[in-house]
Amino acid sequence: MQPNAAEPTGTLTIRTLAMPADTNPAGDIFGGWVMSQMDIAGAIAAVEKVQGRVVTVAVEAMTFIAPVKVGDVLCVYTRIERLGTTSVTVGLEAWVRRNRLDDRQKVTEARFVYVALDEQGRKRVIGGAPAG
Repeated sequence: MQPNAAEPTGTLTIRTLAMPADTNPAGDIFGGWVMSQMDIAGAIAAVEKVQGRVVTVAVEAMTFIAPVKVGDVLCVYTRIERLGTTSVTVGLEAWVRRNRLDDRQKVTEARFVYVALDEQGRKRVIGGAPAG
């Protein structure tokens, strides 16, 4: 993760608009809503990487840097950081576009871990993953 990066790192995976229904009494978007959007984006990246079903097993790190406001376009960028035997670690950055303009600001960064599952919902070995 790059705390002071001027540009997003990774692939733009999800974009959504922060709406009034997602705010706390102070008018900021709930951190849980942001975390949910990041989990969705991370799962998309993990599914593409492992070519199958995944579940979230851990949030290894999550840092809230700045608040998200109503009307911000939340953009979540993903990158695969580690591919294990049954798990994949995804690095995520959430950036906002204020007032739907080009003014971009990083608001959150995180690292989520997903485990690949088979059709019966059991852990499965990821094809091409290193042994051990």
